[in-house]
Amino acid sequence: MTERFSAREAIALAGDDFRELPVPMREFKPDGPLSWQGYDDARRRALTRTGEDESVVCGTAVIGSTRAVLIAFEFGFLGGSLGARTGDRVEAAYTHARAHRLPVVSLVATGGSRMQEGMLALTQLQRVARQSALAREAGLPQIAVLRDPTTGGGWATLGAGADVTLALPGAQVGFAGSRVRPSDADPAAYTAEAQMTAGAVDAVVREEELRETLALWLTLLTAPAAEAEGEVGGEVESEAASGGEVEPVSPPAALGAPGLPATGWDAVRHARSPERPRAAAYLDAYFSRRAAIGGDRCGGSDDGMLCGFGSGPAGRTVAYAAQCGTATRPAGYRTAARLIRLAGRLGFPVLTLVDTPGAANDAQAERQGAGSAIADLFAAVATARTPVTTLVIGEGGSGGALALAAPGNTWATPDSYFSVIAPELAAAILKRPASEVRDTADQLRIRPQDLVELGVIRGIVEHAGR
Repeated sequence: MTERFSAREAIALAGDDFRELPVPMREFKPDGPLSWQGYDDARRRALTRTGEDESVVCGTAVIGSTRAVLIAFEFGFLGGSLGARTGDRVEAAYTHARAHRLPVVSLVATGGSRMQEGMLALTQLQRVARQSALAREAGLPQIAVLRDPTTGGGWATLGAGADVTLALPGAQVGFAGSRVRPSDADPAAYTAEAQMTAGAVDAVVREEELRETLALWLTLLTAPAAEAEGEVGGEVESEAASGGEVEPVSPPAALGAPGLPATGWDAVRHARSPERPRAAAYLDAYFSRRAAIGGDRCGGSDDGMLCGFGSGPAGRTVAYAAQCGTATRPAGYRTAARLIRLAGRLGFPVLTLVDTPGAANDAQAERQGAGSAIADLFAAVATARTPVTTLVIGEGGSGGALALAAPGNTWATPDSYFSVIAPELAAAILKRPASEVRDTADQLRIRPQDLVELGVIRGIVEHAGR
């Protein structure tokens, strides 16, 4: 179990210059809306113990160079539970964020809805979810930091509903709290680390790294707005929200061998060479710094698909989704689709790097919905709200590669190929002997120069340094 910070300790851990927002305060009859005996006494004891008069503290703070709205839960106040007054404060915080074009950072530590207020408390989740949706529609970034514990409705709204979800090590995270789980439930499944493995958390961040991590995320996710107005702070309207045009990015320069392949089989050999630069090398060369999202929010993650945001040429924020040369899992396609839609909402261009022998086709991949995951990515690319630029850096294996490629804006490196099917499999389907695989590769016309001639790709990028 991670250390439990108070709301104000968590705020101090995250940023500086905290300015608390005005507090809306509705009046209740004695012992609250349900006349729950002892509720007023419990609130008074919580006030004495924590110094807070409700389970959330809301205000603005500077994190790095960006001012953001902070929503910090006080677990010491009735278990950080959500009641009607909690909902009032969260709604007021989101209203302030929209009015001033500020990102929202939630420092969550809650046991769920407040029993002493019954269904009135539970319906606060609908209010919170609506506020989060309004911020999403307005193009405002939302980041959640999961503290210990994050359970119930707080997890299912502010936590899991954020654009980027971070967690402190060892934090208890799950919809079911410790007292309501099955008696034989594995406690390890209800941790930040388990949720990250399941694709519900983007990163587990140590407390001493939290401020720097939040600062990087906020800088990246508010960069277009800051650059558009020549200032820093995220208090101006983003390009996407203002209806401004988002320009596509130029593809990175090639890092591998400069020469074009003489034959189709040469193209295959070059793309499969272990010496060829992989996605990480391209991302490191293209971005001065970057931050990754991880997981499809559907129970899975794929290490073979790198997704996130980075500071690209001229300091411009660019979203990226990059295959790493492995067969892409369904979770990888879903994560890429999540990334492209998030980039569209926030107004960032997207760079995709294609490098896969194809989609994973084992039984587990089929059970995990490979077809629907690939279909979802095709749809995300086809309907992207911001420009998508694609560079094929290695193998382009069939539809599992094409799903990540931008129609009309795909480029290739000299040591890559793109094919309807791998030459070996094409030969097998055509009942040709292994000796004809190389000729089949030529017939498929999969070399970069063939793809340009066919109009499949826009061009071949020059080698770095040329």
